[in-house]
Amino acid sequence: MATLVGGIEAGGTKFVCVVGTPDGEIKDSVRFPTEAPEQTMANVFKFFDQYDVKVIAIGSFGPIDINEDSATYGYITSTPKPGWTNFDFVGAMEKQYPGVKILWTTDVNIAGYGEYKAGAAKGHKNVLYVTVGTGVGVGYVQDGKFFQGFSHPEGGHMLPRRYPGDEFKGVCPYHGSCIEGLTAGPAVEARAGKKGHLLAVDDKVWDYEAFYLAQACATYTVTFRPDIIVFGGGVMKQEQLFDKIRKQTAELLNGYLDTPNMEDYIVHVGLGDDAGIKGCLLWAGDNL
Repeated sequence: MATLVGGIEAGGTKFVCVVGTPDGEIKDSVRFPTEAPEQTMANVFKFFDQYDVKVIAIGSFGPIDINEDSATYGYITSTPKPGWTNFDFVGAMEKQYPGVKILWTTDVNIAGYGEYKAGAAKGHKNVLYVTVGTGVGVGYVQDGKFFQGFSHPEGGHMLPRRYPGDEFKGVCPYHGSCIEGLTAGPAVEARAGKKGHLLAVDDKVWDYEAFYLAQACATYTVTFRPDIIVFGGGVMKQEQLFDKIRKQTAELLNGYLDTPNMEDYIVHVGLGDDAGIKGCLLWAGDNL
């Protein structure tokens, strides 16, 4: 029987559990809402109890502790999600599945890994992945490894210069007008009074979005020097954003650094909504 691996894309709104082959072929999957840990983990166990998997890779909403030397490695830490603060996710999985290797990283890292292995960034060594959805998250895959210091990057919480005349205060409960507070889905809705998919493609909101996301791209470029920047998440399904972001990123860099052609450098996710679950299977397969 073929070797099976598993994955969990653990989001603040929904969980996706998947079983498949080490090369990323999905054999079975299930989705369910993110409820309290007791109910949610019961659903996780119900799914994986059916299968003999060798490795389970988890990409989780956060913040999470990914420092293997930390006493709280494997925990979801200071999340505002009710019930999940200081939840020992890896510990719960290891208790339920002794002998199964449990891999642990952020949800944005795992989506970035999927893009690195099989998506829009395939063939590149240094891949910066940005999701703009409910929040803004950033992951960096450097030659097959996730970049981290004492923890994972929080590139959505940079503080940009303001668009001239923009008085929107932002929605981030910690920083107000950080990149996340100005560009994530809730910011679009708060600014416009309706969800982004209901807005016209030429709505002024998209000019604000591009202005701030271009600053993020310029900053990621001078700090990480990636080969490619891949955008995913619901907000980035607005295709009209890309030309605006590319143009303004080039203007901000002002010829200081060599970058690839902007159309090849700042791109849309290639695996769509499957980037995370594909990334889980591929990362698990690479760690058999």
